[in-house]
Amino acid sequence: MKKQINIDDYHKYSHKAKTLLLVCMFLITLMLAVFTGKAADKKVITKTYQKELSDEIARQLGAEKLPLNFPLSVKRFYQQRQFNQNWIVKEADAGQTWAAMLMIDCVLQFGLNQADYHPNELLYSKLHDILERPGQVSLNQQARFEIMLTDAMLSFINNLHFGKFNPQYPASKIDKGMLAFDAIGLINKAMLSKDFMQAIVSAQPQNKLYQNLQGRMHIVAGAQLGDCYEFPEADVRKMALNMERLRWGALDTDNYIQVNVPSYKLSFYHKGEVDTFRVVVGKAGNPTPTLSSNIKYFTTAPEWKVPQKIFVKELLPKAISDTAYLTNNHYSIYNEAGMLINPNKIYLLKIKQAPQRYRATQSAGCDNALGQVVFRFANIYDIYLHDTPEQDFFYRKNRALSHGCIRVQNAAKLAKILLINDDAQKTLPIMEKALDDGIKKNFFLKKPIPIAVTYLTCEIVDGALIVYDDIYKLDNSLDMLLYKKDDQTLKITQN
Repeated sequence: MKKQINIDDYHKYSHKAKTLLLVCMFLITLMLAVFTGKAADKKVITKTYQKELSDEIARQLGAEKLPLNFPLSVKRFYQQRQFNQNWIVKEADAGQTWAAMLMIDCVLQFGLNQADYHPNELLYSKLHDILERPGQVSLNQQARFEIMLTDAMLSFINNLHFGKFNPQYPASKIDKGMLAFDAIGLINKAMLSKDFMQAIVSAQPQNKLYQNLQGRMHIVAGAQLGDCYEFPEADVRKMALNMERLRWGALDTDNYIQVNVPSYKLSFYHKGEVDTFRVVVGKAGNPTPTLSSNIKYFTTAPEWKVPQKIFVKELLPKAISDTAYLTNNHYSIYNEAGMLINPNKIYLLKIKQAPQRYRATQSAGCDNALGQVVFRFANIYDIYLHDTPEQDFFYRKNRALSHGCIRVQNAAKLAKILLINDDAQKTLPIMEKALDDGIKKNFFLKKPIPIAVTYLTCEIVDGALIVYDDIYKLDNSLDMLLYKKDDQTLKITQN
């Protein structure tokens, strides 16, 4: 039989239980107070540390002359975040920081030079110390590391997008901002992305020419390192140079014309198809420049305005030696008042003394220098794409023969494809009649076609690396800009 507790015993137990409960509650309260106090202290310390680091970042950006590639951009980056750090965070939250470090360490895979991204400052060992033992690394060093990593990433992104030596977008212009592409915005977006690296490399050109070279470079300089894969260093450098050039051209569209000077080829990409044409380009003394523009219209039976240099050095000497040369070749000479003149040999010798006071044109005809059609696009070099009566030039191996303009084979076919691509098939009979009758007529496109004149000395064709003659000898000068003499950066077999 279970023993019953009487009322007096119950009161004794109840009193003891209450006392024990009070003691436990007191101890729990005391422990909570201690832990809460420590947490509060830690929170205060964290806020204090962040404020001190923020102040040090602001101080260094304001006072010290740091070796930054994009100083104005770095300052804007931190001004937008009240100078709070971006990379130096809790070790558990540093995934994006380590990803950034890895990308900077692997810039060779993108045809870039690691020496441009502060390799002596951005050391893995230093970052380990900052994240794992922050108390042992001075605020000065932490702030400097933070700033240098930001500059390295901004440099990497801008170099991926614009190239490092873009003649139209030098670093000083990019650094001022106010451009459609914003490296700061891309970093901010990447920091919130699940795939930091993929967000960053989206800055690269998206056209197939670039992506093919980039894909091959990634294999050669990345995934295959350490095994028996062999690849000539000269080809690696060649790919890197041409990836740089492709960053200069605006080819990120599915509908455009590309003229590549070293391959003597025009490629018209349109509606998932590509048509290719042979071209004649400028000789070494009159090189065809690289550029990006838009073809807005073309003209049938065009009149050619003879460039002054050709007028002085070629046309006048030929006309002086043979006065029938002007008539036979449909040339006309005008004085500075715009009056047409018919000079004899004596007058031509007089013109030779002051050629700047005269100009010459060539009218349409079967031997017109522009042929049957000319394609116009705005550019500071005053060059254009045109037909030519000298069709035999297209069958030569070396086709660097013009004074800078681009002569295209089957120009009438190109004009036809342009109209069809512009959904202007109804205009075809009008164009064909203008060509047949030699009538000068302009045909404007509803949607101008982007055109890029490139200088690519190699490309990937059907999976193979094809190398072209460096007809203007430009590779060496660009190589000297991108890489120092005897630079080890691209000696991949030694990595």
